[in-house]
Amino acid sequence: MKLFLKGERCFSSKCAVEKRNTPPGQHGAARRAKIVGYGLQLREKQKARRIYGVLEKQFRGYFERASHQPGVTGELLLRQLELRLDNVSHRLGFATSRAQARQLVRHGHVTVNGRRVNIPSYQLKPGDTVAVREKSRQLPPVVHAAEFLGHGTLPPWLEIDRAQLTGKVLHPPERADLNLPLQEQMIVELYSK
Repeated sequence: MKLFLKGERCFSSKCAVEKRNTPPGQHGAARRAKIVGYGLQLREKQKARRIYGVLEKQFRGYFERASHQPGVTGELLLRQLELRLDNVSHRLGFATSRAQARQLVRHGHVTVNGRRVNIPSYQLKPGDTVAVREKSRQLPPVVHAAEFLGHGTLPPWLEIDRAQLTGKVLHPPERADLNLPLQEQMIVELYSK
């Protein structure tokens, strides 16, 4: 499945999923058994982890926090993942991929409410303002991302000022706002065993 992990490359003909749509290895094209039950649940969890670039221990922590809150656990899990600073930076168009956004945050090019934050997993709250630092606005990756993603659609829970490269979290994302190929209920079922 195409998860758009490589940014601009995923929109071109160089995308590996379009070139080779079989599992890797010598016997990748051979017929495989149908995946059911646990395998489907595990695949959904791995897909979510890959989309957001989160390791297993961190992902498990997000699930534990979501399961202790009132509400639908799967939606709360996705809400936490969406409100990560690296993800919001990607959604605002400061980077072409979440990995690139993570690196921008890690190198201190992003501020939250005027203060430099270099922790990609920093949890944003409604009302927080995210911006690219003044000195970093002319960096080639930031300029390229602004051109590449400048005409894309912005989620309704975010607001952006493209001229100043600043954005604001208006409210927590709802499941309907997220256009993700995930079945979060399978992830909840996997961890609930």
